[in-house]
Amino acid sequence: MTESATGPSVGRVVFVAHSGQVSGAEKVMLDLARAALSDGHAVTVACPAGPLADRLPPTVAHLEIDHLGLTGESGAARIAGGARLIARWFRTGRRLRAAAAEPGVAVVVNSLNALPAARIAAGTRGVSWLVHDTVITARQRAVIRLARPGIRRAVAVSDATAQPLRALGVPVVVRHNGVAWPVDALPEVLHTPPVVGMLALLTPWKGHRVLLDAVAELPGVRVEFAGGHFPGDVEHVAALHARAAEPDLDGRVEFLGHRDLCEALSRFDILVSASVEPEAGPLSVLEAMAYGRPVIGTDHGGTTEFLTDGAGVLVPPGDPVAMARAISRVLSDAGLRADVVAGARRRVAQRHDLSVTVPAMLGALIG
Repeated sequence: MTESATGPSVGRVVFVAHSGQVSGAEKVMLDLARAALSDGHAVTVACPAGPLADRLPPTVAHLEIDHLGLTGESGAARIAGGARLIARWFRTGRRLRAAAAEPGVAVVVNSLNALPAARIAAGTRGVSWLVHDTVITARQRAVIRLARPGIRRAVAVSDATAQPLRALGVPVVVRHNGVAWPVDALPEVLHTPPVVGMLALLTPWKGHRVLLDAVAELPGVRVEFAGGHFPGDVEHVAALHARAAEPDLDGRVEFLGHRDLCEALSRFDILVSASVEPEAGPLSVLEAMAYGRPVIGTDHGGTTEFLTDGAGVLVPPGDPVAMARAISRVLSDAGLRADVVAGARRRVAQRHDLSVTVPAMLGALIG
């Protein structure tokens, strides 16, 4: 073994992701992979084919695996989908076993849905779990209980995410997410008409519908959604388009698809995180805070930790009336916007500098 910035070096780090899409969790994993390479580790990423595999650094090995989540099934189809998922867990676990059995390998699981497969692969050696999911459902708890004997350590990205894991007996430490810092704030030029935006995959729990219903009560405001969607969310995306075409919103909503971070934020006057389920540590919120866009977020999970004490504006989850009031207040008060931006950038500098958070997270995962 050799020494590295994260302590005694393992020979290889194998990251396991359940999806081939790229959202906040996968961005964090890519940062960790780059840091591991910089520290002299060999790196393998096991994930399905897709945008994530396409974004891997050239020196990272890609091990293609099955998609390890449900894909939008409901009713009887969901039962059959669950059976197929269990089969994919076993098939993927066997596929990963050879890589995990090498001497000096650390296996890092990047999502709850990949835990059972990694548990099968790692055997008694165990895996580290980087926790991006705040556990609130019986299904999540069942998956954790299934995989619990194989979890060597969990590393949660917020205190809110760590709490339910401790209740389940999972050994967990907290290492917060970070973003690039220092960065220059984007210029504030209030658009005419003003624009509120979301940077998030178009999946039901992210709360896009809540924002649409809120803006329906604000005739002078536009909405822009930046982000793709999972294959299983096609019906949900169609429903969002249908809502956006109704008379109270017609012509005021734009679906941008994937956009560069700064390009998207420069289009927005406010970033909204409207998740109806608690997020662990939403990266889009931190990114907007760093680049000087005021954030309105739902008051639960890691979002609350990010935006307290004047670093943002918090509203109850699933409440379009409260969201509309908050949007109107932030748009109409230049002093409030300036105070929120200053507080947010100060918080990023103090707690969420990527050059500090990534080594700390990697060290906790493989140390």
